[in-house]
Amino acid sequence: CVLNLQSDGETVTDSNPHLASCCELLELVLRKGLQPVLSLVHRDYWHCFEQLPHQDACGLSALSLAVEQTRVCRKLLSAQGRGRYLLRLALSRKVLPQFFTHLLHTARLLEWYSPDLSILRNEEFVPFMSLLLVLSHMDFKLDMENCSFLDESWLLPVCEIYEVVPCREVGLVLYLSGRVFVLDLIPGSQADVDKFIGAGDILDEINGTSLRNSKSGHAGAVLSRFKGCPLSIRVIRWRAHDGTVYRPLIKFLRALRTENPTLQLGPAPSQETASRDQKPPPSQCLKEGIVYIVQFLGKANIGMFGGKEVLQHAIPQVLQKNLPSKEVLLDLKETHLTCTDRNSKLELFEHHYPEISCVGRYAQPDYTAFAFCVDSPETPQSTGFCCVVLRASSIKECEDIVCRITGFKHTEWFV
Repeated sequence: CVLNLQSDGETVTDSNPHLASCCELLELVLRKGLQPVLSLVHRDYWHCFEQLPHQDACGLSALSLAVEQTRVCRKLLSAQGRGRYLLRLALSRKVLPQFFTHLLHTARLLEWYSPDLSILRNEEFVPFMSLLLVLSHMDFKLDMENCSFLDESWLLPVCEIYEVVPCREVGLVLYLSGRVFVLDLIPGSQADVDKFIGAGDILDEINGTSLRNSKSGHAGAVLSRFKGCPLSIRVIRWRAHDGTVYRPLIKFLRALRTENPTLQLGPAPSQETASRDQKPPPSQCLKEGIVYIVQFLGKANIGMFGGKEVLQHAIPQVLQKNLPSKEVLLDLKETHLTCTDRNSKLELFEHHYPEISCVGRYAQPDYTAFAFCVDSPETPQSTGFCCVVLRASSIKECEDIVCRITGFKHTEWFV
């Protein structure tokens, strides 16, 4: 097992096919000979490691930190899950041999293991310790945040990050066994436009707040807490890395189908790839940036909500001020846009595309005015929005600019 890990290269990641079997063997060794107790709580190796900082007077700073990080992880509900998380953490930090060394000279904890059955208390421990030392010299780069299913399985799901502009709703969800399953997306919502989340996927956390063991309404409450802020949503896919159904989810998906017979799970990876292949090739804007000469008409603070619905009210609000327009250079670069006064060469603003919550044209009077909403730097903590209004030289140019900004993943547009 260890040789297989070594043969696959210098760095071991979660994608290594031998990692799960290696962790399972470590778990078997730690459970072999572990004596039961007369209580309602089933004793597991986590309970043993959890006691190490209290029972051992040696310098245990690295071990204590690992145990404490495991203990406070809100995605883990069982001793099995915490033990598995701790093993992965110990591999990542190269401290696994230290756990066993300190366990050996903590007599009170060593008594938990049978001297006849446990590898830890017989001659087999020496070669086992040698293997642990080999593991400690290997480089493990594991995603410690992908741990919500360690309670059930060593097999990890596909876990991805969805970054989206501030929004109040994602879609319809169902709380099942403390997990937040996506049932459907709100038509026209940013999540629906991006096609990143699909039915059957799980919302694992929002902006670092775990949704594990959630009760009804918890996800909505977390969204409300981050109102006006960009969102980083950790999504667990219902499909495994090989495209089949992620095994620990089978029973949950059956329950979802029972409660929602019309549920259509998200598309297969091959379908997603095909849809991506049908997208147009990158525009010149994406490659080099394109500069447009437009008129800057002004901007206005619009409050705490920057969704597409506000454009139809925010654009007239700016136009009614009748401010003198400025001829500016609007440069659409690969990752951000800049606006520079054409005469003075003074940069008026710069915004990265994820900061833009929506963009669209004004439907009157000549379809050349357009606007976008963005985090307002004048607002404390940048939780408010302002609407920036500009005018293109023609309808075609206006459409091009809006479409180019719309083409980025984090924006949506309104006409």
